[in-house]
Amino acid sequence: MTIETKTRTVAVVGAGPVGALAAVYFANRGWNVHVYETRPDMRLPENKAKIQNRSINLALSVRGLTALEGTGLALDELVLKSGLPMRGRMLHIGQEGHLISQDYGVHGECINSVDRAKLNEDLITAADKLKNVEFSFDLTLKRADFDNGTLELENKVTKEIVNAQADLIVGCDGAYSSVRNSLMRFVRLDFEQGYIPHGYCELSIPPKKNANGELEFAMNPEHLHIWPRHKFMMIALPNPDKSFTVTLFMPFANFEMIHNKDDLIKFFEEYFADAIELMGKDLLIKEYFKNPKGSLVMIRANPYHYKDRCIILGDAAHSMVPFYGQGMNCGFEDVRILDELLSEYHVKSSRHGDSDHSLQRALEAYTERRAKDLKAICELALYNYIEMRHGVTSPVYLMRKKIESWLHLLVPSRVIPLYTMVSFTNKPYSEALARHQAQGFWLGVAGAAVGLGTAAGLVMAGWRQRRQLRDAGELFKAAFLTAAQSVQKLIA
Repeated sequence: MTIETKTRTVAVVGAGPVGALAAVYFANRGWNVHVYETRPDMRLPENKAKIQNRSINLALSVRGLTALEGTGLALDELVLKSGLPMRGRMLHIGQEGHLISQDYGVHGECINSVDRAKLNEDLITAADKLKNVEFSFDLTLKRADFDNGTLELENKVTKEIVNAQADLIVGCDGAYSSVRNSLMRFVRLDFEQGYIPHGYCELSIPPKKNANGELEFAMNPEHLHIWPRHKFMMIALPNPDKSFTVTLFMPFANFEMIHNKDDLIKFFEEYFADAIELMGKDLLIKEYFKNPKGSLVMIRANPYHYKDRCIILGDAAHSMVPFYGQGMNCGFEDVRILDELLSEYHVKSSRHGDSDHSLQRALEAYTERRAKDLKAICELALYNYIEMRHGVTSPVYLMRKKIESWLHLLVPSRVIPLYTMVSFTNKPYSEALARHQAQGFWLGVAGAAVGLGTAAGLVMAGWRQRRQLRDAGELFKAAFLTAAQSVQKLIA
């Protein structure tokens, strides 16, 4: 008896960065791919003004780069050509804007500031060049029947109903996913949606002219700049045109207290005085009142699949607040891990009759493997907002970070900073979080030892005598080395 075989087809709903990358991965596996996007083609000049792109520059790190590299199309190199490396945070403290630099890693590791729209365009173009990928724009998904593999879409321009069919439907259509809404009718989907009381407004810092009349950055471009103000904050990321994309995060209650330009300038003079000169009052006023005040939504869902018919990826499955810079990186990692599981379960580009359950087993494995990691990164992203707007100014936090970095240099296999594990490795998020919590004990031991050593050193040095203050630093180093050696023995 001859077993019927046919090339698998996949409908990717959503042509954002995750959807476009998914299209490339499925095409590389030999599937026939059709991508449906509700927006017009963002690559066309006439459409750029129509499309309301999301704010906040993207921070591309190792997880995202690994997924881009995995396409075999050198997309990591392409994206980095227009990205700017940031080796650390630059804190703007107090009204005077006192600067404090904090490196992200002890070995000069960087995250990369990339423009969301250009990245998206590059990925769509890369997918569109593949012979087995087709894009359809201006089509909104109305409903999907996964058992029959059918999609009903509406053309936003003509209002015509378009019907499509696919073996697998992949939802990459964002936090307010239509695919996820359809999935709820087919599985007992645990779903949670919540908003934090903080919103955001995008602003900018233009380039400045140097003595030769050439444009240059108004601030150090090798940093992600942060104005931490405890209950709210402002950040700035560099752009290739020498400008900075600035985002003000604060409770909506604070936004609602600013009614006119006088309120705005008074607010900035109190909390972000050094930024006024960088932005310019006129540009600040124009952008603040023109640009929307966006909300920050969190989405959690489980499971992520239905049989061998549907799977949701990216924000459709796990929208998170942007404070760890992992939203896009995590979505790209979704695609890479799904692809690895398709290989692990020997899913072929052709379906071999009704007895082929390899795809269903791969999707089941994806939900099982990914759930704990997605829960962990969503929690970490929310926690990092507290760290960025408040923790980074705390002497206790700064001391802990310094001790953690020194221990990482002394015993790199035993003590790894959480930020390093999340941003500069592909270690599963849940394992990174668990290791960080386990390391907390040793950091506490080292911190206590350093604190006691410092106090004893200051007393012994007679810190009231000004000429002996210079010895305090050496005593501190000696105290730390003693503590670190003790901890190293304990964890060896």
